[in-house]
Amino acid sequence: MHPSSTRPLLLETKRTLREWVVREKRGGKTIGLVPTMGYLHEGHASLMRRARSENDRVVVSIYVNPLQFGPSEDFAAYPRDLAGDLDLCAGAGVDAVFHTSDDQMYAPDFSTYVIPDALASNLCGASRPGHFRGVCTVVAKLFNLASPDRAYFGQKDCQQVAVLARLARDLDFPLEFVVCPTVREPDGLAMSSRNKYLSPAERETALVLWRSLALARDLVKRGESDAAQIQGAMRALYEGKPGLRTDYIELVDPGSLAPVSRIAGKTLVAVAAFVGKTRLIDNEFVAP
Repeated sequence: MHPSSTRPLLLETKRTLREWVVREKRGGKTIGLVPTMGYLHEGHASLMRRARSENDRVVVSIYVNPLQFGPSEDFAAYPRDLAGDLDLCAGAGVDAVFHTSDDQMYAPDFSTYVIPDALASNLCGASRPGHFRGVCTVVAKLFNLASPDRAYFGQKDCQQVAVLARLARDLDFPLEFVVCPTVREPDGLAMSSRNKYLSPAERETALVLWRSLALARDLVKRGESDAAQIQGAMRALYEGKPGLRTDYIELVDPGSLAPVSRIAGKTLVAVAAFVGKTRLIDNEFVAP
């Protein structure tokens, strides 16, 4: 289970993916799945390396899923670079890449969706109606198609992680759900495919997300337990910055994602903001 510099096998239809899975499973191999939308970066590579260390075979899905984009969002403009993605996958030791088309994933009369409930109602769920319906539907399909023993997701997408872990549990997918730490740039900015959209000035402005999370962590460490006080201090960092619009700053219970009024134990601090036209998210766990 060592990384290879050879190009991964490119699978472009559901049938070829299923055939590959059946062949590997028949040989007694375990499979790790890393679902992505492509334009891969070091954050994705960290998931692949973790999958490589824990499974006999690793498959990465690269699919920009139209169901999880709203009508005014960036589906058409979402960055794509299959050649670069395949190079990164090769360097991380990936065995196969599932890169397919919309008509493969969704029949013309497709009408069956996976709709999450309470965990998807606030945070990004409130800002992006229907987003998690699209995420859950495509990931359920990928779980069915790839039959992974383990599936790997990054903590940066904290609500997605919570929603999909619940999906895997509630719908009895026989897999281990693995959450990996957020990977950051040296200055703290969380790695994201959407960082490509940022101008140099916007890139500097975007650092406020991480700085606000670091402030929350420090306040809690110094004994502050009032969530409203912490939110107020964080919000002050965002005010007056040109081209910056806050979406949400929330302190929530890590299990239920319900807002908390006081910090009594491990708490998730989650933020989202528009920097120019680019929506960025980040989060950090804090505890007294």
